[in-house]
Amino acid sequence: MYQIKRHQNIIVLYFHQNLITEINNINLFIELENEIEENYKLCVVNIAEVQLLNSNGLNLLIRILTLFRNNGGEMILMNPSESVDKLLIITKLKAIFQVVNSYEDAKKILNASK
Repeated sequence: MYQIKRHQNIIVLYFHQNLITEINNINLFIELENEIEENYKLCVVNIAEVQLLNSNGLNLLIRILTLFRNNGGEMILMNPSESVDKLLIITKLKAIFQVVNSYEDAKKILNASK
């Protein structure tokens, strides 16, 4: 379960469940591609409600990051739980993802990256 909201020139993608099963992401990527076509190239992925994350979830996040970067944009992860933050460190993905704890921090980084 996810939700996409627009905030000025940034879209915020909220995940409302753990990212541990391989779900059909076709609709999510269609929606994200539509947002990119409408010139929303900056994305914040709020994962505050995600307590469990496995390889399927990591793959999903990497695909979202790749989609935005391939289209001249950027994506930031926001509000990871302690367990998800530890997993990002262990997998060394924290070196790939920018991770912040607030929307204001994400907004500053994204607007500076334009």
